[in-house]
Amino acid sequence: MKIRNTGIIFIAALWHSLAVVAQEAIKVVQPMNLEACIEYALKNNIQVKQSELSSELSEVTLTQSKANLLPSLNGNASHSYNYGRTIDRFTNQFATQQVLSQNLSLSSDITLFSGLQNINLIQQNKYNYLASKYDIEKMKNDISLNVASAYLQVLYAFEAVDIAGNQTGITLAQVERTKKLVDAGAAAKGTLLDIQAQLASEELILTNAQNQLDISYLALAQLLNLPAVEGFTIVKPELEMGNEGLLTGTPGQIYNTAISNLPEIKSAEYKVKSTGKAVDVAWGGVSPRISFSAAYGTGYSGLSQRIVTSPAFQGFVPDGSFTSGGDTVYSPLFSKAVTEKIPFADQYKDNVNKSFGFFLTVPVFNRLQTKTAIDKARIQKLNAELTVESTKLQIQKNIQQAYADANAGLKKYNASLKTVEAMKESFKYIEQKFNVGMVNTNDYNDAKNKLVKAESDLLQAKYEYIFKTKVLDFYQGKPLKL
Repeated sequence: MKIRNTGIIFIAALWHSLAVVAQEAIKVVQPMNLEACIEYALKNNIQVKQSELSSELSEVTLTQSKANLLPSLNGNASHSYNYGRTIDRFTNQFATQQVLSQNLSLSSDITLFSGLQNINLIQQNKYNYLASKYDIEKMKNDISLNVASAYLQVLYAFEAVDIAGNQTGITLAQVERTKKLVDAGAAAKGTLLDIQAQLASEELILTNAQNQLDISYLALAQLLNLPAVEGFTIVKPELEMGNEGLLTGTPGQIYNTAISNLPEIKSAEYKVKSTGKAVDVAWGGVSPRISFSAAYGTGYSGLSQRIVTSPAFQGFVPDGSFTSGGDTVYSPLFSKAVTEKIPFADQYKDNVNKSFGFFLTVPVFNRLQTKTAIDKARIQKLNAELTVESTKLQIQKNIQQAYADANAGLKKYNASLKTVEAMKESFKYIEQKFNVGMVNTNDYNDAKNKLVKAESDLLQAKYEYIFKTKVLDFYQGKPLKL
């Protein structure tokens, strides 16, 4: 029966695993648009998860700095046995036998003033926490841009395959036509060989384009942290472009929008505030420190005893000694006192001790540690301020470069579009002349290669422009979508 149950459990677990794999496969098989790819990447990116954990740590640190304003309260208890010669702390008597001791105490302390270090530390940790939240957003933005770039690269590879496939199809048809002419004796075999060589060259271009498509898919899948590349497809939107410019705003306007919205700017500014508070915390080290502490305790000793029956006078008895005159010396005789151990409850009540006090600590000289801490904090603040300026400058450069690239891409696209149209007409004319034997294969192949290059230049200019406009949209706070 046990073996049968184990088998059932194994089959159930296997079925569950297959179901999970199937669900993942279904998720991957569904074509994903750009928004879905970005959402999936952000959800599964390990660096984002680590940044979120770092932000949680910053929040915990902030909570602890707030709790440092509260008084502490500690309870202590001990139960011990002493052997050998020792002094009982409750009876102040020497003891050589086993002594049982118990101690109970409560203690509390609070810092009343420390140069406002705790207050400033709370503010510092608050700014660190806010900066960490914006660091997460910065990482998400970077991942989104990388995914958008990889997504466009896949679309570019798709169109490159289509262009190579179309050109290969045209050449293949020309090979079939030329073969018939050669078989009919209307064309030289060398012409067929030249066209076949052109076909082989274009088939290689097609193969390279297909390989590049596979590599682009792999790069996008890795950015998304997909469990497998097989079955992964994307939505192919129609990316049509007009001849007119689509850019809105000047680089200066885009920059002003960016610095007011981008998380890296806000993070850097909060880090400046944090380092400013760190300077205040360091300066607090030169201030006197006032604290208050209190304690309440009691205890029990196994040696503590109390008298039950006091000694009684029983007269005088000779002690065995004599005076110088020969008279007997008598000493008083008392009955032995009767004692008992003091019970736990009585000792805990009688041994109560209380204490409280205010304490003042004035720093006089600590081997320049406070001065060094102040100098370090001040330097870190200056460095944080420079980081803000550096971040703004880099963003400005990125925007200017993207704007210039987008303008150049649009101009290149329009020029390439005219070139493609002219090359198509030229190739059509050359093809017609080639079909009637008015031009040789060299002229035909040359015209066809020029057309292929023009189409490749047009495709490259198109996607350069689209990506740079998406970068500019990103800096303006617009969502990344196609």
